[in-house]
Amino acid sequence: MKVLCIADHIDPFIYSAGIKSRFKDVDIVLSAGDLALEYYDFIVSSLNKPLFFVFGNHHLDNRYRYERRSDPFRPPVPPNVQGGVGATYLEGRVVRAGGLIIAGLGGSIWYNGGDHQYTDFTMFLSMLRLLPGLLWNRLFRGRWLDILVTHSPPYGINDLPDPCHTGFRIFLWFMRTFRPQYLVHGHVHLYDRNAAREARYGDTTVLNAYDHTVIELEAGR
Repeated sequence: MKVLCIADHIDPFIYSAGIKSRFKDVDIVLSAGDLALEYYDFIVSSLNKPLFFVFGNHHLDNRYRYERRSDPFRPPVPPNVQGGVGATYLEGRVVRAGGLIIAGLGGSIWYNGGDHQYTDFTMFLSMLRLLPGLLWNRLFRGRWLDILVTHSPPYGINDLPDPCHTGFRIFLWFMRTFRPQYLVHGHVHLYDRNAAREARYGDTTVLNAYDHTVIELEAGR
């Protein structure tokens, strides 16, 4: 399967009339966050492929709409609030798409108390929402998951030393325990074309999706 991964920056290579010819063989699209919902709408409308996304620590104006829809304990969305774009909110969920098992955890490390920022402990608590779906797939499909989509990178892998762009240590534990084929993240902008986009941790390839990149993997390894 071919997977188009995007994050952080509206890429003119995608946001153009040539998207259909350039990415006609893509099966699904994954977004690691910090992108406007209108961008997702354009991609879904152009490619007619499923798109799954998490929110980062920017472009959060519409996040509450999706949080209310995914949490049965929150008040319902008012009828005058529209439902967003034709993409699937992945945060805190484990889903299957074209034979792949995908899970999502958005947000960044806590650095100034803003919305959608977490400490390692609070990210661990958020991670617990994935456990039932992961266990189900381990029991009935023989593996926990194939791809974890996050906004922030793991600690010490593709991250930066400043307080805003430090990665999560708990993601290292997650990769050791659940062994996804890929952890796809954003948050760290790759302004240098020669900057490393990919790293390896155990059985997992850690991939920075800034702008865009395409990966190919076999479902159900």
